Amino acid sequence: MKRSGYILVSLMLFTSHFSQAITTDEELLQTENTVLQGFIKRQVKQSMSVGRAVGSITSHYPNEVETIVATSLDMYPNDFKEIIHAAISAQPNATSKIVEIAIKKNVASCPNIVELAIEADPSYVDFVVGAAANSNPDELKDIVRVAVLTEPDSADTIVQTLTSEHPNELVDILTSAIQAVPVVGEYVVNALLAVFPHEAEAVVTTAVRESAQQREQISKIIETAHQAGLDSADIKRYAMDAGMTEEEYSAAVKHKNQDQ
Repeated sequence: MKRSGYILVSLMLFTSHFSQAITTDEELLQTENTVLQGFIKRQVKQSMSVGRAVGSITSHYPNEVETIVATSLDMYPNDFKEIIHAAISAQPNATSKIVEIAIKKNVASCPNIVELAIEADPSYVDFVVGAAANSNPDELKDIVRVAVLTEPDSADTIVQTLTSEHPNELVDILTSAIQAVPVVGEYVVNALLAVFPHEAEAVVTTAVRESAQQREQISKIIETAHQAGLDSADIKRYAMDAGMTEEEYSAAVKHKNQDQ
C-alpha cells in the first residue's frame, strides 16, 4: 500500500516528530503512523463518531483514502461497518481499494464486506464484486450469492463483471446467481449471451436446469435465447440436456407464445 503523502506532511509540520532526526524508513513509517493515528483520534473525539470522522477526513484528503481506511480499521476494528460505509460514501471512486483493504484486514467475512460495500453505494456494485473476487477467489460463489441478494436489480452487471474476469467459472457464477434470486434468470442469460455467445450451450443449459421449478422463468429464458439469435433447434436441445422433457419444452414454448 502506498504511504500517505500530503496529509502526513501537513500534519507532521504541526508535531514535534517532524523536527526529530529520522534516519531510517522504519522510523519514518512509525512516525507517519503515530501522526495519522493521533489525527484520527482527535477527529473521532470531536465528531463523537468513527464513521463521521472517517467520512470527513476522506472527503478532505481523497488521495489518502487507502491509508486512512487501513489505519482506521487497525484502530477501530469493531467499527468496521461505519468505516467502510463512510469511506465509500465519501469516496465512491475508491470503492475497489476500500473493499480490498477491508478484506485484507480480515475485519469481517468477505461476503459480509461485499454486502456492506454494495449498500454504501449500489452504483459501484461491479467494482465491489470484482475487487472481492480477485481478493478471495475461493469465495466466488458466496460473493455472487450475497451480491445478487443485496442488489438483485444489478444481477446482470454482477454476473457479467465476474464472468469476464473469471471466465472458467461461468457455470458456477450463473448457478449461484439464479439459486439466490430465481427471477433474475432471463436477465443474467441475456447479459452472458451478449458477452459469451460461444458459451450459449453452457449458459442456456445451466439457466434452464437451475430454473426447473420456475416454468415462467424457463419460458423467459427460452425467449431471451431466441432474441439473442440462437437457433430454435439448439435451444430445444440445450433445454432437454438440462432435464426438460419434450412435453415440458413444448409447454414452455406455448406459455412464451401466449405472453407475446
